[in-house]
Amino acid sequence: MRAPEAPAITRMHTAEHLLSAVMRRRFGSPRNLEMHLGEKKTKCDFLVPRLLTAEDLAAIEAEVNAEIAADRPVTAEVVSRDEAARAYDLWKVPPDATEIRIVRIGTVDAAPCVGDHVHSTREVGRFRITTADMKDERTVRIRFTLEP
Repeated sequence: MRAPEAPAITRMHTAEHLLSAVMRRRFGSPRNLEMHLGEKKTKCDFLVPRLLTAEDLAAIEAEVNAEIAADRPVTAEVVSRDEAARAYDLWKVPPDATEIRIVRIGTVDAAPCVGDHVHSTREVGRFRITTADMKDERTVRIRFTLEP
């Protein structure tokens, strides 16, 4: 199998969106509280209702990989701040932004974002959680990497 063509950071960023969507679906987590995006590994912090188990982490990894394999289109549109405020959480958007770029991954995720993304989830590669630590009783830090 050939390695994905998109730059590593672009693939990581799209994977972060998929992880956020899975965390929201499984645990009701809002978008990540903190994130460090890297070419080799990325970390994201999420609010969760309880301590996560090894089974939870395996299920998260499998669900993200299922979304990747689904070959979902990744698109973007620009909307007014007023329109975005009616549908999205804008806490990470600068207060002076008047136009907001919304990145959509099929029907799985839609979020304000200025970063680069792949055109299709199949370009991401295999998602693998490397570690997950509870920072406190409600915040999990998930570190992940991508494999071709």
